[in-house]
Amino acid sequence: MERRTAPELWRDAVRDTPDEPAYLEETADDWRPVSWDEAAERVEALAHGLLARGVRHGDRVAILSRTRLEWILLDWAVMSIGAVVVGLYPTSSARECEYILGHCEAVLAFAEDDEQARKLVSIRGALPNLREIIPFDWLEKLESDGRLARHLQPEPVEEDDLATLIYTSGTTGPPKGCMLTHRNLAAAALRVVEGMHEPGDVVLLFLPLAHSYGRLAHHAATHRGGTIALVADVARVPEALANVRPTLLPAVPRVYEKVHANTLGEIERAGGMRTRIGLWALGVGARTSRARRDGASIGVLLALQQRLAERLVFAKVRERLGGRLRIGVSGAAPLSTDVMEFFHALGVPVIEGYGLTETASSATVNEPGNFRIGTVGRPVEGAEIRLEDDGEILIRSDAVFAGYYKEPEATAAVLSDDGWFRTGDVGEIDAEGFLRITDRKKDLIITAGGKNIAPQNLENALKASRFVSQALVVGDRRPYVAALVTLDDAEVASSGRDREELVQSLLDDVNRDRMRVEQIKRFAILPRDFSQEEGEVTPTLKLRRKVVHEHFADEIERLYANPS
Repeated sequence: MERRTAPELWRDAVRDTPDEPAYLEETADDWRPVSWDEAAERVEALAHGLLARGVRHGDRVAILSRTRLEWILLDWAVMSIGAVVVGLYPTSSARECEYILGHCEAVLAFAEDDEQARKLVSIRGALPNLREIIPFDWLEKLESDGRLARHLQPEPVEEDDLATLIYTSGTTGPPKGCMLTHRNLAAAALRVVEGMHEPGDVVLLFLPLAHSYGRLAHHAATHRGGTIALVADVARVPEALANVRPTLLPAVPRVYEKVHANTLGEIERAGGMRTRIGLWALGVGARTSRARRDGASIGVLLALQQRLAERLVFAKVRERLGGRLRIGVSGAAPLSTDVMEFFHALGVPVIEGYGLTETASSATVNEPGNFRIGTVGRPVEGAEIRLEDDGEILIRSDAVFAGYYKEPEATAAVLSDDGWFRTGDVGEIDAEGFLRITDRKKDLIITAGGKNIAPQNLENALKASRFVSQALVVGDRRPYVAALVTLDDAEVASSGRDREELVQSLLDDVNRDRMRVEQIKRFAILPRDFSQEEGEVTPTLKLRRKVVHEHFADEIERLYANPS
């Protein structure tokens, strides 16, 4: 590539197209292959259609949609003319869309369907820069206009030009827009390790494209010439696995945890001898996995046992994953050792990597042939990792972002003049260079589904009520968000209301304008306030979260028992 830009990345991929399709688009009946030629022609038509609509270099263009072919094509088209892609989660409330569209001053917004279009229409009056809302149904007209406007030529796209704004949850306020340049995106895609992709790979992609992890998976697979099967509805992933039979699966930990949990559940429900055989097979797989990772030889007896376990259990599980899955990639949140050992025993290693939106999801990664379970791997090519005295992880690479949009002070707080980014995460580096994440200086919650959630925003909303004395939101590595609440007894007594019903009504108000994954699903009312004497709050009344978690561990566990 002459220049590390998104349009050059796309052109380079199209020039070297394999015989396999570029994309597989799910239809009502089947999966429609989309050739590289078709995709390239549509991207070019959309790009010229945008130019005909008056979109110019540097203009912000928003996309509000699930993971669909239209998102992918618009991504390449918008960036090819030097405009800036701003992804919106389809689960975002109208208020959240209004903030982001207003903050980035978007001139155009694409909406997946009527529901999303109505959401944008409802806030359009508050967005003076938004010239047009275009439903996906109208893309055919945009492409047609573009084919008549091929004489229009965009300005050249440079490596340092802004390519996308990805908004992340702030810890104390509204989301911040991470400015990722063309160099950032291209560097991240180019440095996905060679051993990850092979000719003829099929990548199942359901990750949201408004998230940097989804964008990296999309761009890297395109660069390697893989076929990307797009799944808009996460609930359809199991069916897509069986039908598409992917070889690569970039996912969040929750997907792998569900496969593991479902397998254990089936073994336990089988009863009697079948349960004992299933548990025996899992034990054999774990021993085999550890021996292989340690480089130890597998004895004759263990090898025979592994072959039997393979026939009785592991082959059946792999078949449910399509039968061809070669590598799973887990990111956005930590994955437990037990689950990783289970997949390694299956013969489908799940490797973890590490990165943040601010590093285009690129920093470290385990390689398929050289990984350490419990670590997030070693630095990708061109990335430097070092630890501060307190263990905070610092990253420097050409994938590190250009800063937070319109927030120079927030940028200066995390990005040094010589390019080192402060991650807010704490870690250790072993003798072989593998990074292990041990803690998080930031208070951001990362759910089991990989969604970043700022607990302070929810806590402050709860504490705005006169009935709530203190609140702590939990959910890190958990399937949903929950809350510990303490009440002002005098205020509650004067109201004459039932305590449980009162808190539930408060939660309903807090949840109303939030995305589903950010909504508080359960709560526990504690018998006392958090106290300075118990070490649960600082002298300035800031929560010491780790201490509170330890003191109320039983209450937290009950919040996740028997989820409905």
